[in-house]
Amino acid sequence: MERSTRQRRAIREAFLEAGRPLSPQEVLELARKKVPSLGLATVYRTLKGLVEEGFLTPVALPGEPSRYEPAGREHHHHFLCRLCGRVFELSGCDLALEGHLPPGFQAEGHEVTVFGRCPECA
Repeated sequence: MERSTRQRRAIREAFLEAGRPLSPQEVLELARKKVPSLGLATVYRTLKGLVEEGFLTPVALPGEPSRYEPAGREHHHHFLCRLCGRVFELSGCDLALEGHLPPGFQAEGHEVTVFGRCPECA
């Protein structure tokens, strides 16, 4: 039981320390710094449990595998670096859809992903 608790804690801390959405592989690399024996299957099981608990939420990106980030954040968008593959949060949202929709259309939400190069890759 303690091992599972250490692994779960290391995975939670990976998200809190990274401050950005993470892929399962990124979670594994970061959490292994605290629990070297951690395996990818455990990461996937724990991610699933943390989503079910409401601690994490999946981040869907076009043509990319899901990333995960802590839940409960205000509406925001994401930046995907095309070179290193890391994803970063963009704070807030300046997208006002109402004036741009055809007559009679009602927006219920939107997703925006910006693609480019992060500062380390630029």
